[in-house]
Amino acid sequence: MVERSQKDVWRLTPWLMIALLLVNFVLMAFDAREITSGQRVVRSWTQTVADFVQSPVTSVTSSIANYFTDIANLRSAKSDNDILKQRVQELEVEAKQKEDLATENARLKSMLQLKETSKYKVLTARIIGRDPSVWFDSSIVNRGLLDGVAINMPVVDDGGLIGRVTAVGPLTCQIDLITKNKSGLGAVIGLVGESNALGVVMGTSKSGLLQMRYVPGTVEVKVGQSVFTTGQDGIYPPGLKVGVIVSVVTGSATTTHQIEIQPASKLNSMQEVGILLYEPPMRDSFDQKLPNAGKK
Repeated sequence: MVERSQKDVWRLTPWLMIALLLVNFVLMAFDAREITSGQRVVRSWTQTVADFVQSPVTSVTSSIANYFTDIANLRSAKSDNDILKQRVQELEVEAKQKEDLATENARLKSMLQLKETSKYKVLTARIIGRDPSVWFDSSIVNRGLLDGVAINMPVVDDGGLIGRVTAVGPLTCQIDLITKNKSGLGAVIGLVGESNALGVVMGTSKSGLLQMRYVPGTVEVKVGQSVFTTGQDGIYPPGLKVGVIVSVVTGSATTTHQIEIQPASKLNSMQEVGILLYEPPMRDSFDQKLPNAGKK
């Protein structure tokens, strides 16, 4: 038994020596220090291993954090962008409202000036309906019999002649524009009493232009001259501006001029108009037999 125990001890002795050497090595390594910094070598190794593991972990974590940060910033930027877009739209609406208000004020000032400068009593009216058909140039305004409106009363704006009243109700009336096909009025190129270029202005319902007929070919006519009413048609008073000549095909001693006129009034954009409470003077029997544009 004693011999067997001694053999076992001899067998374990190398392993014990190895274990003691390992322990001694660990203790020496643990206690070893760097010459320059005096820091333990074990700590340096541990820090190196930790850095090796921590570096990729930190990179991944940072990338994930940056990803979610970018998403949050993107949402915030989108929200700010939506707010800015809404504000821009609000500013555009405000600017349009101010522009419309300024335009309306300008129109009202022009109508007020028309009332102050006109030789006739002017009843202001607003357009409340327009005929959409190209064959009928007419509009509806918010004045009628209760306001003193009557058939054939002239309608104008600050630019010139618009047309005349052709139908009247208690609260509204219809006006036919001077551009209406086959409408007619006595007119003169230049001022009444200072020109012999008399004729008849008629609507064509084409391109918004008027035609002036029956002007003798021997009378000099030029583009840019103004055309005014003569009052001989028994509807319109003399001196209302009809428009400006934009085209002339010169006639001769035996043929009349072919003249096109651009209306002076704002027919395409009119919103407020003035109705002249005008009644033509009574004619004697001789004048009533003279031809005029108001008769058919």
